[in-house]
Amino acid sequence: MTPDFPLAIRLSHVSKVFGGVRALDDVAFDVREGEVHCLAGENGCGKSTLIKIITGVYTPEPGAEIEVFGEVVPRMTPDAARARGIAVIWQDLALFPEMSVAENIAFETLLGSVPRAVSHASVHKAAEAALARLGVSLDLEARLRTLPIAERQIVAIARALVQDARLIFMDEPTASLTQSETDALLDIVRNLSAKGVAIVFVSHRLQEVLDICERVTVVRDGRLVGVFPTEGMTPTRLTELMTGKTFDMSVMARDVSGARPVLEVRGLSRAGEFEDIDLTIRAGEVLGLTGLIGAGRTELGHALFGMARPDRGTIVIDGQERRLRSNRDAIAAGVAYVSEDRLALGLIQPQSIADNAVMAVLKRITGPTGRISGRAKSDLVGNWIRDLSVKIGRPEDPVSTL
Repeated sequence: MTPDFPLAIRLSHVSKVFGGVRALDDVAFDVREGEVHCLAGENGCGKSTLIKIITGVYTPEPGAEIEVFGEVVPRMTPDAARARGIAVIWQDLALFPEMSVAENIAFETLLGSVPRAVSHASVHKAAEAALARLGVSLDLEARLRTLPIAERQIVAIARALVQDARLIFMDEPTASLTQSETDALLDIVRNLSAKGVAIVFVSHRLQEVLDICERVTVVRDGRLVGVFPTEGMTPTRLTELMTGKTFDMSVMARDVSGARPVLEVRGLSRAGEFEDIDLTIRAGEVLGLTGLIGAGRTELGHALFGMARPDRGTIVIDGQERRLRSNRDAIAAGVAYVSEDRLALGLIQPQSIADNAVMAVLKRITGPTGRISGRAKSDLVGNWIRDLSVKIGRPEDPVSTL
């Protein structure tokens, strides 16, 4: 704990209303310098709204008080937040895939009101210094799109350090990382904390939260539940605080050895990516597939979804051998794929929540005339939003609003 450290930020009486809906209701929040603090709550509880108020994207309702590093800020704006050392690393990272690692890290240093020549030496120097603070090394000339998600996370953190960030919000930073990649990222977080940088960690991986954070602020339905030390806290108790419900977290082992095989893979290979893969998945079974970066996990997933053709081997789905020439073939065979980079590859951001929900099953909601049935679409989307408890404004809103 860092009880004697000065406050990096303190908020009180923070409320926010959108179209008559109270997203935040009299919330208080504080983080100390050098602290790793968790902001926890279910999807839609108000976490992102609170972060956007802190960073000046939203203006809170009258009566809110915001103090940053001992200075009362009467009106927070994005520029004011940046000038005071506040940075956010959103889940989508907001990086430039066609730019180099160095250019992404030093992007802020390239901005200005007057056009000027870019000093590549300065860009490299700034990027190298930021990576050195993290204790990592990356190819500064590599295009960002060639990097795995774990290294893109590092680039995003390094960019925050170039901005002299003293308070960094990390939104679901480990959602797409393996355990080894997560461990490396958490070491970076601890390193930053030891140097006095305040970190606010937003994550649904509760054991990870309890391992890395010192305190946790819990928000439920826009209201503050409380601030709790992580010492002695359990994932089960934290889940109860977040949801207001009690869950049975015990694991019940089931014998599925007699169940029918749903997927059988024999000798599946693709040159340079994976070799001689055998596996069987039975109905009702959950199969784990793990490996280091470059081991071929993602590439195998692409092959099983028809996105890449294997050189040899067989894929049998429900007892029938399949040659998946495209993702359309895979979908027709009953295979679904949730991509590693869900924001960039799993969703079409400008399109509506409803359109994203049904785009893979258009035939199911198409009438005899070949046109989409508005009623069938509305019923299907409504059922999934209800069953998965997705908190939305309207189904017609862009999926990027979630």
